[in-house]
Formats: sequence, structure tokens, C-alpha cells
Amino acid sequence: MNIDPRDALPSDQLEALSRAFSEQLLACLDECARGRTGLFSELIDEQDVKSWREAARLRDLAIALQGVLAQHEERNALCDEFLELCTIHGESHPGERKLARAFLERIERGEVGAPAQEKPPW
Repeated sequence: MNIDPRDALPSDQLEALSRAFSEQLLACLDECARGRTGLFSELIDEQDVKSWREAARLRDLAIALQGVLAQHEERNALCDEFLELCTIHGESHPGERKLARAFLERIERGEVGAPAQEKPPW
């Protein structure tokens, strides 16, 4: 199998992209935990001044990062879990603020990417 060199990213670029995602994720999670809404929403109205454009860009970056890493047969646990949390909707939804706090706590404890031993904390 031949890989087109234009499609391949050097590992240092993959690491830089992953690091940029992680830094932006932590900043957005902190803001969401303090009450800002829209981080885990899939619908963003670009015309709405209250829309959280950074959160929309973070979701776009997560999707792109996940795709690039998949091409290299790699994963990013933070990215995977963030995108999974973006799919939670319905009556049992715990609320964004609670999701953000729980995710931040799991990151701080080093539990992201580890197999879940129990149900989510919400």
C-alpha cells in the first residue's frame, strides 16, 4: 500500500494538533463548568451572537483530529470522549455544566481513555 506523502502528517504535527485540541478543550470545559452553555451542543447558529463559536470550532477540530488519527491508526482519548459527550441528549441528559465538571475531574484523575469500571458520574 502506497501512502501519498501529501496525505501523511509527520508525528510531530499530529502531536501538535492533539496538544492544541487538548488545550482548547480544557479552556472550553472550564468556561462551561462555570456556566457557559453550548459546548456539547451540535447545533450552532453562526448568526446568533450568543452562539459559542469557539465550542463549534472545537467540535470541528475534534472531528478532523479523529479522522486524521484514524488514518494513522491512532486514537486520542480526550477527543473520542468529548465527541461522545456531544451526542448525549434526551431526558437523562445531566446538563452541560455537570458534564463539563465531571469530564474535567476525570481528566485530572487521569481516567480519560481508561476502561470505564462503572456508569458515568451523572
